[in-house]
Amino acid sequence: MDGAQSTSTASAFKLEEHPVGQNGRKLRVAMIGSGFSGITAAIRLEQRLPEVEFDIFEKNYSVGGTWYENAYPGLCCDIPAHCYALTFEPNPRWSHFYAHGPEILKYLQGVAAKYKLERFLRYGHKLVSAVWNDDTAKWHLIFDLVDEKGEKTGSKEVDVDVVIQGMGGLSRWDWPNIPGLHDFKGTKYHSAAYPVGPDAEAGKRVAVIGSGSSAIQIVPALAKHAKVLDNYVRGSAWIATPFASEELIKRNPDASNVAFTEEEKEKWANDAEEYMAFRKNMERELNSVHAVTLQGSELQTGAMQAFREMMEKKLASRPHIAKAFIPNFAVGCRRLTPGPGYLEALCEDHVDFISAPIDRITESGIRCADGSHKKYDTIVCATGFDTTYRPRIPIVGRNGANLQDLWDAPAPPHYMSIAAGPDHPNFFIVNGPNSALGSGSLLVLFEREVDYIVSCIGKMLRENYRTMAVKQGAVDDWMDLVGAYFPTTVFGTKCRSWYKKGLEEGPVVALWPGSCLHAIETLRHPRWEDYEYTSANSQKNRFGWVGNGWSPAEVAGGDTAYYLDEIDYPPVPVA
Repeated sequence: MDGAQSTSTASAFKLEEHPVGQNGRKLRVAMIGSGFSGITAAIRLEQRLPEVEFDIFEKNYSVGGTWYENAYPGLCCDIPAHCYALTFEPNPRWSHFYAHGPEILKYLQGVAAKYKLERFLRYGHKLVSAVWNDDTAKWHLIFDLVDEKGEKTGSKEVDVDVVIQGMGGLSRWDWPNIPGLHDFKGTKYHSAAYPVGPDAEAGKRVAVIGSGSSAIQIVPALAKHAKVLDNYVRGSAWIATPFASEELIKRNPDASNVAFTEEEKEKWANDAEEYMAFRKNMERELNSVHAVTLQGSELQTGAMQAFREMMEKKLASRPHIAKAFIPNFAVGCRRLTPGPGYLEALCEDHVDFISAPIDRITESGIRCADGSHKKYDTIVCATGFDTTYRPRIPIVGRNGANLQDLWDAPAPPHYMSIAAGPDHPNFFIVNGPNSALGSGSLLVLFEREVDYIVSCIGKMLRENYRTMAVKQGAVDDWMDLVGAYFPTTVFGTKCRSWYKKGLEEGPVVALWPGSCLHAIETLRHPRWEDYEYTSANSQKNRFGWVGNGWSPAEVAGGDTAYYLDEIDYPPVPVA
C-alpha cells in the first residue's frame, strides 16, 4: 500500500460544498404550549440553533401555561419564590416569600416580552391531532383555531420536522364523578377554571370539595368572605412546615408567608453577587431534603414527628379534625404543601371540616353517606387534574402507534421523560411522565430537559439526520430502573396520590427516580447510542456532514483564533 485512497471509495463519494456541520438545511420545529417549558425552549432554540425555524403554538391568548389557566382564590406557589425562577432570569423583586399566582404569571409574561417571543407565538391554536408521515419524515399537525372564549373559529394544518410537547399536566381537568353534580341549582366552580375573586362569596354558604394543594389554598382565601364554609375531605394529608424556610423564620418565626421589604428588593436588584448568594442558600436548603423521601431514613422519621406536632398544635381547638386529618402514611407519599393559613382557617367558627363520604349532590346542596344534608350557594370542586399522562388527542407515530394507547398502561413507557419510543421519531417532551420532583427545584429540571432536547435537534442539524428515535431496548431498560427505584421510597407506600394517577397503590408515574441533582446529572450528557438515526444525506455516507474541509469561521470571515477564547485551563498541582 502506498497510502493512496481506495479508488472505489474515492469515486463513489463526493465532497459536499459546505463548511463542517453547516449544510444549509433548515428544520422546522413546533413547540406546543407556552408555559415555563415553552418559553425556555424558545429562548434556547433561538440562542443556540439559528438554523431552526420554530413556532410556539398556544391555545390561549397569553403565555403562562398553568399560571394563566389557574386563577383560583389564594393561588400561590408552594416553592419559595426565589427558587421558582429561571436560572438565567432571576427576579430579585418577588414581593413575598411564596409568590402568588398573578405575580408568577406577570414574571412569565415579562420574560417572554424581554426575549421578544411574540415573533414566534401563535395564539388561539389548540392542537387536536399529530400524525407522523414516514415518507416525508414530518409530523402533520392539525389545530383548531379558537377565540379567547375557547370557541372554534376555524382550523389549520402544519407540517414540521420536530415536535416538542410542552403541554403541562396541571391544565387538563374534569368535573369529579359525584352523582347529581350537574343537578345543583347554585353556582359551581372547578378550581382549574375559577372565573371570579374570593369576594364573590361574601355572605354566602360555600362548600369546598378536596384536600389537595388547590383546596388547601382556596379554603383560607374564601374563609375571609364566606358566611359559612365547609371543607369536604375524604382522606388525610400532611401540612408541611415551609420549604427552604430558614429565611422565612429569620423574618417571622410564626409566619406562613412574609412580604419582602422595599429595602431588600432594592439591595438585591443592585447587588447581583449578594442576591446570588441569597438565592443559592435557599436552593441548597431546598435540595438538601432528598433523604426525607427514603423509607426509614432519619429525616423521614424526624419530619413525621415535626409535622404531627405542628398540626396538632394548630388544630388544638379542633381535636376531631386532627384525628381525622393527620395521616399515618409517610411524609411525602402525597405531595407536600405548606398550606399557609389552612389549618388556622379550619379552626374558625364559621368553617367546618366534613370527613363523611359524599353520597350525592342535590339541587340545593350536598348529602353525605350518613344521611346529613347541607345547603349551599356555591360548590367549589378542588379535585385536581387528569394526571394519567394519557394525551387527550391522538399522537400517532410509525406503524399506527398512538400515544393514547401506549400511555394507557399502568406505567406509561418512556425514555428518561424526554422521548416516547421508537415509533415516535423527532418527538420530544418536557414535563413528561416521571418528570416531576419529590424535592428540589422543578424549573431547573425543565431547563435541563430543554438543554437535552436542543442538543438532540442540534445533532440532527449538524450531522444531517432525517429522523432520530429512541431504541425500544433503551425504553425498556429505563422503565426497569424506574420500577426498581420507587419501592425504596415513601412514594411507593400506600396513600392516594396524583403521583400514582390518584390511586392508593400502583406504579409511580409522575416523579423522577431520584433527586433533583440526580436528574440534572443524568440529563447532562445525552447517550447518543440509545437512538436510531436515518440520514438526510443522499450519498448515504455518515461523514457527508463534514463538508469540504472548511470551518464555518473561515467561510464566514469570522475569528479564526476563537479557540483561544475557549481555553479550559487545568489546575496546577500545589507542592
